[in-house]
Amino acid sequence: MWSFTGSKEDKVWIWPAVNRDTRQTAGSAFGDRSGETCLPLWKSLPPDYRKHAVIFTDYWEACKNVLPSKRLRQVGKESGETADTERFNNALRQRCPCVVRKTLSFSKNRDMHEKRIKMFIRYYNKSLLH
Repeated sequence: MWSFTGSKEDKVWIWPAVNRDTRQTAGSAFGDRSGETCLPLWKSLPPDYRKHAVIFTDYWEACKNVLPSKRLRQVGKESGETADTERFNNALRQRCPCVVRKTLSFSKNRDMHEKRIKMFIRYYNKSLLH
């Protein structure tokens, strides 16, 4: 999922890692759609996830180059395997005006943009516990 900071020319991709059992966000990264952003996503996951989790993602080349092949399953949206991530993306778009595609309330500062989204992730994860 992407959003803007500063201007429409400055796209920021939001990479969430969603646990399919709990629907909580286990890790995240911000940047472009390159391996340079995929690596911080991988490192943001708890060690147990990196050892045992199976990661379902789209056919993006950066994922194939960075994530371990024995953990990676690249699938299309039609498979339904990425539905929990899509659901999280929709919740984020509904509740955070700075990530709506056609909005006047985009973030001017990238650090504040990331902090706002991380705050939402903490709130969202906590709401799923109840």
